[in-house]
Amino acid sequence: MSEEKKKTTTPTKDHWFSFDGIAKEAKRVRWPKWKSEGNTAGILQNTAEVLIFVGFFALFFVLCEFIVTFVLRFIGIGV
Repeated sequence: MSEEKKKTTTPTKDHWFSFDGIAKEAKRVRWPKWKSEGNTAGILQNTAEVLIFVGFFALFFVLCEFIVTFVLRFIGIGV
């Protein structure tokens, strides 16, 4: 009788790291859509926005560097 009681009172080991558990969690995740749907932006729209943003700031910093270089050469610093 003590063995039966011991088996019922011992908590079962939680196998939280298993392939079944990983697959179950992956199905629960709300993955983003490729295209925009309603008010939510899709992956393609977000990617386009990031690339435009990065391109704009890359151009901005290159132009700033050219302007600073021109001004420094104009006043005689640097050759």
